[in-house]
Parts: sequence; C-alpha cells; structure tokens
Amino acid sequence: MGEKANAGAGLVRLALSAAGGAERWSRTRTVRGRLRMRGPTWDRVGQPGILDGVGVEVDLRQQRTVFTGFTGPARRGVYTPDRVTVEQADGTALLTRDQPRKAYPVFEAHARWDALHALHFAGYGLWNYLTAPLLLTVPGVGTEELDPVEVNGERWRRLRVTFPESVVTHSSPQTWYFGEDGTQRRLDYAPHALGGLPAAHLTEAHRSVSGLVFPTHRYVLPRPPGGPLGSTPVITVDLDDLTVEFDDVTAPPVQEEE
Repeated sequence: MGEKANAGAGLVRLALSAAGGAERWSRTRTVRGRLRMRGPTWDRVGQPGILDGVGVEVDLRQQRTVFTGFTGPARRGVYTPDRVTVEQADGTALLTRDQPRKAYPVFEAHARWDALHALHFAGYGLWNYLTAPLLLTVPGVGTEELDPVEVNGERWRRLRVTFPESVVTHSSPQTWYFGEDGTQRRLDYAPHALGGLPAAHLTEAHRSVSGLVFPTHRYVLPRPPGGPLGSTPVITVDLDDLTVEFDDVTAPPVQEEE
C-alpha cells in the first residue's frame, strides 16, 4: 500500500485501543448476539421483520455470518461472500444462491427482495459491524485521515477507508468518524444493494463485552448530496446478549456502559 493509503494508521491504532486493544482483538474467534434489525427499508423491499429477533454469529477469521431463526425457528441463514444459504438445523440446504452480490434487482420504488437478498445484505453488514475496528487492519484496506469536523460541540476525527474487492461491504470508499477518545461514532457510505443511495450510519450505546467495545445501537439516516441528514432512520440495528469467543475460551458476557 502507498504512503497515502496508510496515512490513517495512527487513528486506526487509537480506534483499536478504544475498542479493547489490538492484542485482544487478535485473539477473538467469534462474536455472538441477538439482533433486532428493523426500519422502513425492510418494508420497502418486501422483507419486514425478517431479521427482527434472530441470533447472529460472526467469524473473525473469515467472512462468514450465521443467523439462527432466519425465516423460521428451526432454520438458519449462512452468509459467505460467494454463497448464501437458508438451511435446516441439520445443515440441509433449502435455498441457495451463488454470487449473491450480483443478484440484487434494480433499486426502484417497486423493487422487492427475497430472503436470500436480505441474507446477503445483513450477512456482510453484520460481519463489517462486529469486526470493526479490526476490519480496518485487513490486508488491502487503505486508510487516510481527513480534516476533523465538529458535531454538537464535539470534535470528531475522520478516516477515509478504501476497501479492496476481497472485502464485501456497502461501498468503497467510506468515511468513518471517531470521537477524540477513538470511539466509533458514524460511517458514511452508499450501499450498492440499495442503488448507491448515500447514507449516514450512526453508532451509539457502546458497551464493553469481555474487554471488547461494541456499539449496540445503530441507525441509518438518508444523506442527500449537499443537504442536511434526514431525521427519520431508514434502518435500525440493536444488539443484545453479546458474547465473545477467544482462541482458547468463551468469556462471559460482561457489559458496562462506556
């Protein structure tokens, strides 16, 4: 990577330290929790409630997310970059789609998703969210610190992040925002799956879970070019009952307000 691409290394180190430290993150194998993902976007694409109350597990060693209770109490949805599958608890595949990123319908007012579209969107999204900020250290990810901005009297530092094709995410590039203490506050992106509509993704309710810090409440606002952010969330993401499994042991869920 070039010098400019790594110009945000200092802010990445600060973010990792604020979220529990690089050493602890390097030993993390999986993160599990209970997900409530809601909002009018899900109504718009014809999949209301599909991710409201499911279990979620992300694998930090590979891009893999599993949702338990997905489309039914005895089913699960399995996301990987090249394939999504809805299967029974014994692993019997019920629905499968290869190359899911290429399968989204054109995003117009009448566009509708099926369960596999929803699985792919949520699968890569939750993998990104629950691996951050370790995600910023993945080989090929470029970072460049931008000028800070003031938000409600606070100084937020900004990081321009460029993801390689090997990392499935909403869009490349993105802009990440951090408080002075390194705590993640916001992401700006334009998700491919939703027609490239610019969005601001706010992160709140940070909690320490076995020494790692996660935002447990997220919400997405429209980001019109040149205008103020929208006031009504189009997607909300809430995470409860988080647990972390390290290389040798599963640590108990200890949550404390930051």
